[in-house]
Amino acid sequence: MTTALFEPLQVGAISLEHRVVMAPLTRSRAVVPGHVPGPLTVDYYAQRATRGGLIVSEASPISATAQGFPTTPGIYSGAQVAGWREVVRAVHDKGGRIVLQLWHVGRISHRLLQPEGQLPVAPSAIAPQGNALGPDFTPVPYETPRALKTEEISGIIDDYVQATRNAREAGFDGVEIHGANGYLLEQFLQSRTNHRADRYGGSMENRARLMLEVAQAVVAAWSAERVGIRLSPFGVANDSGEAEPLPLYTYVVGELARLGLAYLHLIEPRASGAGRADVDHKGVPAAAELFRPLWPGVLITAGNFRPETAEACVAAGHADAIAFGRYFISNPDLVERIRRGAPLTPYDRATFYGGGAKGYTDYPKLADDRSAA
Repeated sequence: MTTALFEPLQVGAISLEHRVVMAPLTRSRAVVPGHVPGPLTVDYYAQRATRGGLIVSEASPISATAQGFPTTPGIYSGAQVAGWREVVRAVHDKGGRIVLQLWHVGRISHRLLQPEGQLPVAPSAIAPQGNALGPDFTPVPYETPRALKTEEISGIIDDYVQATRNAREAGFDGVEIHGANGYLLEQFLQSRTNHRADRYGGSMENRARLMLEVAQAVVAAWSAERVGIRLSPFGVANDSGEAEPLPLYTYVVGELARLGLAYLHLIEPRASGAGRADVDHKGVPAAAELFRPLWPGVLITAGNFRPETAEACVAAGHADAIAFGRYFISNPDLVERIRRGAPLTPYDRATFYGGGAKGYTDYPKLADDRSAA
C-alpha cells in the first residue's frame, strides 16, 4: 500500500528499516510499590516491536518527585533499571529499537503522589485547572505547586543526567526529552505558567533556558546522536498553552538545532489533548510544515494520523517519520497492517490507563483477527 513509510531512515546513531514509530504512551501499569516495569510491560512492548522499527517508551519519571500519575514506571531506581532492561531485551530480540522518554511532570501532580506528601514543584506557584489522579485513580483537584528556588534547578538538571545514564545502563538505544504536553519543561517555557523574576523567567530566552540546559546536559551525558526531544508548540494539554507560540517555538527549535540532536518529535495541533480527549483544532497550520525549514535533522511528527495521511506527509517531505499512538495500542502489529493495507482494530479509551492485560496485551494480531484476513 505504501512506499515512503517503508524506506530506511538513519536517526542519529539509530538505523531504521521503516518510518512507522510507536509514540510514547502512558499506560499506568507499572508494578507498585516501586513503579517498576513488570512482565506484562515486557510482553506489551515485545508485541509491538518490529525489525528496524523505533519505539519511544512511555514517559518515565526521572525522580520520585517527578512522578505525577499512578503506576507509571520510573527510571531512577535500580529495580526500575532492571525492569526496563527486560523490556529493552525483548524489543531487541525482535530486531527493534527503543528509546526512553525522560519525564518530569512539574505541577501536574499532587502531594498524594509525592514523597512524604510534599507539594509538587513548578516554575511558579500557579495551580493548574482540573484534577490529578490519586494513587487509586480517584480524581483529586490539583493543588498550588511550590515554586522552585533558583539554586534547586541544577538538581533538576542532575536528575535528567542520572536518568539518562540509567537508561543507557538499561540498554536503551537513546532517550527522548519530554518537553511537551504541559509538563515541567514546557511550564518553564510558557509565559502563562512561568512568572519567575530570575534568569529562568521573563524573556523568551530566559524561559527557554531550562529546556536548553537540560538538552545540553543530556547530550553531554550520552551523545547528541542518541538524544531526541518532543515538543507540542500548539498544545493545550494539562492546562498549557502559549498565546503566541510561533515566536517562542521558532526560537526554541532554532537553539535546539544547534545541538545536533538525533531528532525533533512534534505533536500536531489536532492532537494536543495528550490522550485524555480527542482534540482537533481548526485553522491551525501543521507543526511539521511550519518547523521543517528550521530543523536540519530528522523530524518525527504525531497526531491523529491514519496510514494514508502518514504516507502523504512523509512523501511530501514534511516529516521523516510518523509516530502513531492510539492505533499502536489497539494494533500490536500496526506496522504489518499498514504494510498490507489491512483494517485497523479500534481502540478502547476506557482501558488506556491502569488495569491489567485487558486493553493492554490482549488486542488481536492479523493471524488472530479473522475480520482482517
